[in-house]
Amino acid sequence: MSNTQKIRLILGPSNSGKSEFAETLAAKTDKLVVYIATAKEDDRDREWQARIIRHQQRRPSHWRTVTASEDLPLYIEKSLAAECLLIDSLGTWVANFLESDQIEWQNISDRFLSSLQNTPAETILVGEETGWGIVPAYPLGRLFRDRLGYLSRQIGNIADPTYLVAGGHVLNLSLLGEPLSKYEI
Repeated sequence: MSNTQKIRLILGPSNSGKSEFAETLAAKTDKLVVYIATAKEDDRDREWQARIIRHQQRRPSHWRTVTASEDLPLYIEKSLAAECLLIDSLGTWVANFLESDQIEWQNISDRFLSSLQNTPAETILVGEETGWGIVPAYPLGRLFRDRLGYLSRQIGNIADPTYLVAGGHVLNLSLLGEPLSKYEI
C-alpha cells in the first residue's frame, strides 16, 4: 500500500447512519468522489427502489456514480490517485455471489482484496454487521453472514481506520482496539 493511499472501513447495522458517515468522509477529501453502488436495481421491488432513490438524492450532483454489482474489482483496479472511491455496500456485493461455490468465491474475494491493496485511490467501504444476532435458520443466510463477516475481517486488517456506527455514534475501532491479526498464531 502506498503512503498516499488510504482505506477506510465503516461497519454497522441497518439504518445506523454508516452510509451518511461515509458520504461525509468522502466529501471532506480533496478528490473526485466516485460512488460505487453494488446493488442490483429491481423495478419490481418498490421498497428497494425507494432506498436507492434516497441514497441518490443525498449525494452531491457532481459525484460520479457507477454501478458495480459484480465486477467491483475492475472499477477499483481502474481508479486514479485523484479519486476517492465510496463503495456502498459490501453486503449487497457479497449477496451477488451467494450462488458461487467456495473456490469461485475465494477467487472473487482474493481479487477484490488485491484490488483494494493496489489501487492508488483513497477508498471508503461501507459494510453491514450481520453476525450479532441469531444464527440464520437457512443455509443461504448462514453463508451470507459468514462470507460477509470474513470479508469484513480481511478488509479490517488492511484498513486504517475502521469505524463502527451504532446507536447514533461513530466509534473509531482502530483507536479503541487492536487488530485481531496481531494475535493470530
